[in-house]
Amino acid sequence: MKRRSLLGLLAAAPLAQSLTARAATQVQVYKNPSCGCCTAWADHLKAAGFSVAVTETDDTGPLRKRLGVPDRLAGCHTGVVEGYALEGHVPAAEVKRLLALKPDAVGLAVPGMPVGSPGMEYGDHKEPYQVILIGRNARDTVFASYPR
Repeated sequence: MKRRSLLGLLAAAPLAQSLTARAATQVQVYKNPSCGCCTAWADHLKAAGFSVAVTETDDTGPLRKRLGVPDRLAGCHTGVVEGYALEGHVPAAEVKRLLALKPDAVGLAVPGMPVGSPGMEYGDHKEPYQVILIGRNARDTVFASYPR
């Protein structure tokens, strides 16, 4: 191989690598315009490598209902990723695990607003919480537990 050909090949390698690299997975987030913790959760997802698009809405209830998220698992915002619902302050690590496992489920939920969950940080204070896998036909299971 000629030196010029080798240099051209080496120069093109980063471009080829960027073209073959997988685009960041997009999460669509629906949140109240005045909610700071929802914005913090979206930032948490971005920091974990997700592409995040935000739609502001005063009521996520109709969206939750359409996605199949029961009211008992409601959080303060709703996300959608690859057809799965993300309700509340779901950690990015659990979103990645969900996408890797691809279970037959509605999605994940962290009901309420537990202190210490992503977007709900308050110093070193942490409340224990669970990430719930929202099953079809009201068959929910614990997907992950976060102790104090």
